[in-house]
Amino acid sequence: MTVIKHSAQRVGVFIDTQNLYHSARHLYKARVNFAEVLKEAVGGRILVRAIAYVISTENGDEKNFFEALTKIGIETKVKGLQVFADGAKKADWDVGLAIDAVKLAPKLDTIIIASGDGDFVPLIQYLDMNEGCQVEVISFGKSSSSKLKEATHAFTDMGEDPRRFIIGQHYD
Repeated sequence: MTVIKHSAQRVGVFIDTQNLYHSARHLYKARVNFAEVLKEAVGGRILVRAIAYVISTENGDEKNFFEALTKIGIETKVKGLQVFADGAKKADWDVGLAIDAVKLAPKLDTIIIASGDGDFVPLIQYLDMNEGCQVEVISFGKSSSSKLKEATHAFTDMGEDPRRFIIGQHYD
């Protein structure tokens, strides 16, 4: 698809924090530089909203991380970690992210999804066909769904310049 980026575009950035966190940890044994992710995603356009979907744990160690996101202009939506009787854990914000993107679409020209999760393909298709939004994805290419890459108007592979997008020492 053809992507057009111009300074008057109104953009919203929706960050699947868990997806990026686990990708950076798995690929680089490092953390994500969310300030750089936001800067690259916005690309000099008008940022309307940036929302990170985050999970809180029982011990609350992530409080400083949440504050750091807020400090760089990213709003956080917090959900508790679900722990099931068998010990299984679930931390998923896909539906919340999708609902917010659909609700905000009329106020946006471009929606940027920061995730490599292929479950967002129907959302991208909906936003493109029904809301007329340009939809872009930013994520680590090695851990991103090929169907997601195909569905989006533009895919930014953070793995092409990992030093910019991660905080840590291990760059492959």
